Amino acid sequence: MTNERFLAGFPPVSTQEWEDAIRKDLKGADYARKLLWQTGEGLAVKPYYRVEDIAQLEQVRVAPGDYPYMRGARSTPGWRIREEISAAEPDEANRAAKAAVASGADEIAFRGVRLANDSDLRLLLLNLERVPVHFETADRSLLRLLKVYLQRRQHDASISTGWDPSSNLDFAAEIADASIPSLRPFTIHGEAFHRSGANAVEEVALCLSAAIDFMAAMREHGLSADRAANSIAFSFAIGSTFFVQIAKFRSFRMLLAQVVTTFGGNPECARTHIHAHTSPWNKTIYDPHVNVLRATSEAMAAAIGGADSISILPFDACYKSPDAASLRLARNTQLLLRHEAHLDRVADPGGGSYFLEAITDSIARQSWELMQQIEQIGGFRKASESGVIAQMLAATFIAKEQSVASRRAVLTGTNRYANPDEQALSRIDPVHEELLPRGAQSYETLRLRSERCIAQTGRKPRILLAEIGDPRMRSARSQFAADIFACAGLSTTTRQFSNGTEIALSEADLIVLCSSDAEYLDHASGLFDALIKLDRKTPVIIAGNPETADDLKRLGIADFVHLRTNPVQFLLRWQKQLGIED
Repeated sequence: MTNERFLAGFPPVSTQEWEDAIRKDLKGADYARKLLWQTGEGLAVKPYYRVEDIAQLEQVRVAPGDYPYMRGARSTPGWRIREEISAAEPDEANRAAKAAVASGADEIAFRGVRLANDSDLRLLLLNLERVPVHFETADRSLLRLLKVYLQRRQHDASISTGWDPSSNLDFAAEIADASIPSLRPFTIHGEAFHRSGANAVEEVALCLSAAIDFMAAMREHGLSADRAANSIAFSFAIGSTFFVQIAKFRSFRMLLAQVVTTFGGNPECARTHIHAHTSPWNKTIYDPHVNVLRATSEAMAAAIGGADSISILPFDACYKSPDAASLRLARNTQLLLRHEAHLDRVADPGGGSYFLEAITDSIARQSWELMQQIEQIGGFRKASESGVIAQMLAATFIAKEQSVASRRAVLTGTNRYANPDEQALSRIDPVHEELLPRGAQSYETLRLRSERCIAQTGRKPRILLAEIGDPRMRSARSQFAADIFACAGLSTTTRQFSNGTEIALSEADLIVLCSSDAEYLDHASGLFDALIKLDRKTPVIIAGNPETADDLKRLGIADFVHLRTNPVQFLLRWQKQLGIED
């Protein structure tokens, strides 16, 4: 009764009333442009969600651990902390794995360990019988070795491999038919699609399509849907769009469960096994400790999204081999999320959020539609062989690259808010081989060029941001220009002036005039008159894109920098003008 009286003071407000209030406050501004978030997946995210947005979604009323598993493959919360071990020798890899487990890891992934025989395998797994183990770089000889090993002796925890079953379906059927309970021999690699440019919808759809091809092939080899489903796991990269990534994992579990049961599988065998690892795409050489923050939010998304295991890429992996400190920091990030943030206390903590449930459904619907389009082509294999998938991913990859280059997608410390005085050359391992594409590389190329040139010549270009005229506009434009130049490791000096003569008398290699559109022509005229009298040929740039651009060019303005400028091309052009070259 007390609660009812309290709530009576807050009468319900209809959606239409909210919409009317919003449109009134917008004062004629475009609703969609101002308030809808258009994601890279093509989702139009609304500014708010209400119960009616999810009223028709039956899956939101299913508990975690229940079919179709959108809210989690398990009824219990938590995830396993996976640590990768790169040692090649079995005894060394075993010692490293036991040390990682003692420090908090729950699962070990061996990458590149050399196993010649059963003795090597037994040495590798010594005292790890209760630890889930994954072999990332598996081949057929390793799978045969694991098959014999597990048929002869008990391994209390699961063993999995990263072997792609599509590479040899006959052999995959042979291994799956052995039906070894503790062995999950195959992985479908969603992160490979992510590296090629896939957004969340494409990643889900392509993994579904690959799974359908696999299930169909195993059926042709006489295997049951249950046995086929129990033999595969899925590996996903975790992108930077926090809520979209949470929804990605939830939607994939639900859709895969439908695929398995459509093939006649038992719902119990339709529980998806997902490993998630932080994406290398948004990691940066400059301001590298921001990578720790990026990885933390990504790991949070995977944990909330219900991943079974998570691995975090050490923050320095993009420029050198991770050392003990960075490996420990990566592991401790997950331990913090577990023991201090308590993300392992509740299964599907995002469940019931109108927003999250709505975008989970949107991703699921779009992914299912894309999967059906691939099936109409003939399935995953045919779509791959025909180049359809590569063409689709290439288009998304280019869009992602352009988004970073144009600074619509922000990489903090690299294409926005960069520290131009930061030095990175000394921490880059010259023999480090970078195999995976990253969004920051175009900007890092510019910055490393500046850093090398300045180190060799001992001279920094003098770039003057000359503020003049309207106080608000001159300040905003000088800050914008400073941020642009910092992305190439070029420091700037900001000063305020009252006339062109004062600017012309300044010692500078490049002048950036910062004012309002209406004032530019007058200030530029005064500046060039003064430069001519002083016989100076200092190039001048305008911070902005005024309607008088053609007149300004005739005066001698060398360039313009504004929101529509391609920053990478602009900075490359002015590096050359300022003598900064390889």
